[in-house]
Amino acid sequence: MDGLQTLDWFVLALYFVVILGIAWWVIRKKQESSTDYFLAGRHVGWFVIGASIFASNIGSEHIVGLAGTAAKSGVAMGHYELHAWCILLLGWVFVPFYMRTKVFTMPEFLERRYSPTSRWFLSIISLVAYVLTKVSVTVYAGAVVFQTLMGIDFWTGALITVILTGLYTVLGGLRAVVYTEALQAFVLILGSVTVLFMGLKAIGGWENLVAVAGADHFNLFPPLSDPDFPWLGLLLSAPIVGIWYWCTDQCIVQRVLAARSEQEARRGTIFAALLKLLPFWIFFIPGITAYALVKTGQLNLGTADQAFPTLVKTLLPTGLRGLVVGGLLAALMSSLAAVFNSCSTLFTMDIYKKIRPDAPEKKLVRVGRIATGVVVVTGLLWIPLMKFISGQLYHYLQSVQSYLAPPITAVFLLGVFWKRINARGANAALFGGFIIGMLRLIAELSKEHLSGWLYTFADVNFLYFSVYLFLISIALMVVVSMFSAAPSDEKIRGVTYATTFSEDKKASWASWTTRDVTLSLVVLVIIAMVMIYFSPLALGK
Repeated sequence: MDGLQTLDWFVLALYFVVILGIAWWVIRKKQESSTDYFLAGRHVGWFVIGASIFASNIGSEHIVGLAGTAAKSGVAMGHYELHAWCILLLGWVFVPFYMRTKVFTMPEFLERRYSPTSRWFLSIISLVAYVLTKVSVTVYAGAVVFQTLMGIDFWTGALITVILTGLYTVLGGLRAVVYTEALQAFVLILGSVTVLFMGLKAIGGWENLVAVAGADHFNLFPPLSDPDFPWLGLLLSAPIVGIWYWCTDQCIVQRVLAARSEQEARRGTIFAALLKLLPFWIFFIPGITAYALVKTGQLNLGTADQAFPTLVKTLLPTGLRGLVVGGLLAALMSSLAAVFNSCSTLFTMDIYKKIRPDAPEKKLVRVGRIATGVVVVTGLLWIPLMKFISGQLYHYLQSVQSYLAPPITAVFLLGVFWKRINARGANAALFGGFIIGMLRLIAELSKEHLSGWLYTFADVNFLYFSVYLFLISIALMVVVSMFSAAPSDEKIRGVTYATTFSEDKKASWASWTTRDVTLSLVVLVIIAMVMIYFSPLALGK
C-alpha cells in the first residue's frame, strides 16, 4: 500500500490534537521564574522523568539509524542500546551530587567542581555540538520518514514539525517538553512493537528470521578482524560514550534535575533504564527483518536507512500505519524539543547569566525563549545541508560522538571519585581532548588525500580511537593535577565522595529502597542475558 489513507490521517490528526492539548495546558500555567521555565519548578515525579529521558533519547534519527544499521550490518551496534546500566549509573552515582548542588546545567556543575573556565568550555562545545549534530540529523531523519511514508516534500514536512515543536518548547519550557514526551514515549513504543510483530509475521517467525538473515546478523561480538565493529572496541568504547551521554549530557540530565527529590530522580532513571531495554528489540530486529524480506524478494529498499519507514509503509494496515507514523513523529518532536530546551538552558544560565548576573527572573525566562527561537532557526538553516547525508546514520552519529565524549567522561568520572584532580588538570583534558578529537574528525573527512602517519592517524578504527582518547585525557588530567596545587576541601565540598558530609551520605542512603535495588539488578540481569543470547557461543559460531 502506498501513502497514508483517510483513517491514517485521522489517527495522526488525533495524535497532534492530544499533544497540542497537553502543551496548551502546560503553557497556561505561570512560569515566571527560571526554575519554573528551565526545570519545571523542580517538582516532576519519577514516571514523567523516566518516560521523558527515554523519549529524549529516541529521536527519529535513532529509529531510522538503528534499523538502517541493523539491516546493513546486524546487531553489532546494539552495545550502545544496552546502555540501560549507564542510566542506572546516573541515578545511583551522579544524581546525589547533582541534586545536592542544585545546579541548572552540567557546565555549572563543572564550575562547582573545577573552575569557570571549565564551565565556559563545556557550554560552548555543547551548544555547537547540539546544533550541528542533534538538531540537524534529527531533522534529516524526519525528512526520510516524511518522504517515504507521507509523500510530503522534504522542506514542507521538516518546516512544519520543527516550527510546531519549537513553538510549544518556546512557550512551555521544560514542563511542556517532559509532559508531552511522557505521552510520546508510549506512542513510540506501541507503534514500534506493532512493526516488530508484523515484520516477524511476514518473515514467518523468529526461527525463519534467523535462518534467512544468517547468524552473522545476530552476532553482538564481531571478530577482532572486523574493520568496523571489532568486539573489543565495542566493549571498551561503548561505555565511554554511554557515560558521557547518559550521565553528563544536558539533554538527559536536565530531566533528573527537575525531580522533586533525590529518590524521585533515582526512580525516574530506573524506569528509564527499564524502557531502554526495548530499543534493541523494537528497532534492531525490524531492521534485520527488512534485510531478510529483501533477501526473500518481499521488500525493496532504496537505502538501508529506509528500512523502518518502508516496513511501516508495506506491512501495516490502514489506521495502524497512522499510529506508527505518529510514533515516528513523536520521536522527532520529543528529541527536538529536548535539544531546543537544553540549548536554551545552557545559553541562558551558563552564558547570559554569567554576563548579566543581576538579570531578573522574568528576563531570564524571556532570554530562554529567545534562545530557543534562535536554535529553531539555526536548525532550519541546516536542513538543506542535511539532505546530503548518506550511508548509515547511526554509525555516523556514534563515530562523531566517539571523538567528543572521552575527555568529558574522564573529567566527570575522575572529578567525583578523586578529589586530587584540580581545575588545571580538568581544563588540560577538556581542551587537549577536544583538539585531538576534532583533528581526528578533520583527518577522517580528508583521509583519501593523506599519507604516512597522518593517514594512519585518520584510519584508526573509531572505537579504538575513542579508547585511546579517553586514556590520553585521563593521563593529561592526572599529570597536570599532580604537578600543580591540590584543590582545597572547601572548594570541592559536596562535589566528590571524599568531601561529602556524612549527613548527606546518610540522607542519600536512607532514600534507597529494596524495590529500587531489586529493579536495578533486574535491568543488569536482562542486559547480561541479551549479551549471552547474541554471543558467538550461543549462535554456534
